[in-house]
Amino acid sequence: MFDLDGVLLDSERLWDQARREVAISHGGHWRPDATAAMLGMSSVEWSGYMRDTLAVDLAPDQIVDLVVANLLEQYRRRLPLIPGAVEAVQRIGRRWPLALASSAGRPVIDTVLAVAGLQHEFQATVSSEEVPRGKPAPDVYLEAALRLGQPPLACAAVEGLR
Repeated sequence: MFDLDGVLLDSERLWDQARREVAISHGGHWRPDATAAMLGMSSVEWSGYMRDTLAVDLAPDQIVDLVVANLLEQYRRRLPLIPGAVEAVQRIGRRWPLALASSAGRPVIDTVLAVAGLQHEFQATVSSEEVPRGKPAPDVYLEAALRLGQPPLACAAVEGLR
């Protein structure tokens, strides 16, 4: 099981930039601890944080739509793949079934895999939006194991360091 951000993509800076732009352009304020606070949150969690803590004057679903649109525009121009990521996925996938378990939403996961040419390498992909709790809770990984048809203890996860 692979995480997306920090494992296959060097994307945290782009997520941060997209959220910051939406916050500032919609009446919010950016706090020095906002980036760290939102790491690993699902879109439901970080959009609520942006509305409630950063005072962004939009509904959470509007916040998500704007941030994701900004991010996907950047990804389509230049996908920030970590060197060797595509080759590593392909090499490991020849030996074991693969899953992707990410805090990113479904549109982000699907776009990244399509742009990188990896959409057929993963037998299962799971967004933390599809499970009850986002990371660091294990829900996204447990669901990925279930979708792979494997017991969790038979799986290994590659998670980016924060």
